[in-house]
Amino acid sequence: MIKGFRDFILRGNVMDLAVAVIIGGAFTAIVKALTDDFITPLLGAIVGKPKFDQSFTIHGGEFLYGAFVSAVINFLLIAAVVYFFLVIPTQYLMKKFYPAPVAEPTTKVCPECKSDIPLAATRCKFCAQPVAA
Repeated sequence: MIKGFRDFILRGNVMDLAVAVIIGGAFTAIVKALTDDFITPLLGAIVGKPKFDQSFTIHGGEFLYGAFVSAVINFLLIAAVVYFFLVIPTQYLMKKFYPAPVAEPTTKVCPECKSDIPLAATRCKFCAQPVAA
């Protein structure tokens, strides 16, 4: 039982996942700081309010629209970084190292009528002319 647990923990994908979660948490803190300290005040300056984290109240309910906008900006920044720095390079490397197999042709062209016929055909099914193998 202990050997199975050791094998599970030392498996490569478990360690990779642990590293990814830790790096993701650190990266989230960086993106949140960028959003809260730079982008949100910039948007607040454009909109005309110095503090973008304000709220409004309707019948006693407080709506924190600034916090919501900051969360949306955080999400979009993280999604953009993941896409442009992880997904696209991974797709490029996969295409480079594992190219798609080239399919062998299954048909040939009849020299008389230019129709597609099976490779093993000795006579065209459209014009009935003999075809060289």
